[in-house]
Amino acid sequence: MADDVLSAGLASLGIECSPAQQRQLLRFVDLLQKWNRVYNLTAISGRDRMLTYHLLDSLAILPWIPANGHFLDVGTGAGLPGIPLSILQPQAHWLLLDSNGKKTRFVQQAVAELGLTQVQVVNCRVEDYHAESEFDVILSRAYASLADFESSVNHLCTTRTCLMSMKTRLAPSESAALGNGNYKLETFELRVPGITEPRSLVTLKRINRSLEA
Repeated sequence: MADDVLSAGLASLGIECSPAQQRQLLRFVDLLQKWNRVYNLTAISGRDRMLTYHLLDSLAILPWIPANGHFLDVGTGAGLPGIPLSILQPQAHWLLLDSNGKKTRFVQQAVAELGLTQVQVVNCRVEDYHAESEFDVILSRAYASLADFESSVNHLCTTRTCLMSMKTRLAPSESAALGNGNYKLETFELRVPGITEPRSLVTLKRINRSLEA
């Protein structure tokens, strides 16, 4: 049963989840599965596979997500990882951004049905988006190369903004493409229950040269 897959996966990840939050996560998968039949939101089909490859995969980075703050999910697609993370971090503010109107319409509907009042959905290219407030974390999941990701969100970053990119595996050439040494790069290997393919989280934090001097 899907409930068992989710419960076992959350336990394996060491994530505490209230019954209400677990119901929200399952409801999100139900909505995704329903809309996916018509709008082809994701190549992953089947409820258990969605639970594993979308929910658990998204929630694997929860230990690196602060409990409070202002977060931007770039290229959110069907609301991943933003919606699962926002369910588990209800006190944080989330902005989910994507240029695909079909996908943001689904995300908006899911946000409304799940009662996620702290989540805002924007249909826009990230290069054209200008925020009214600063972001603590800007994250992406299978969105672009590190250099392209950093370049596309640079105008939204402050010296304290942390960039997080969820990837399969980071190639040396990809990290080298960042170039000028303005960032501290760290890679964390992720163990997602039910997924054998490699998963990792890459974080980028700007180096404050004035503090190093």
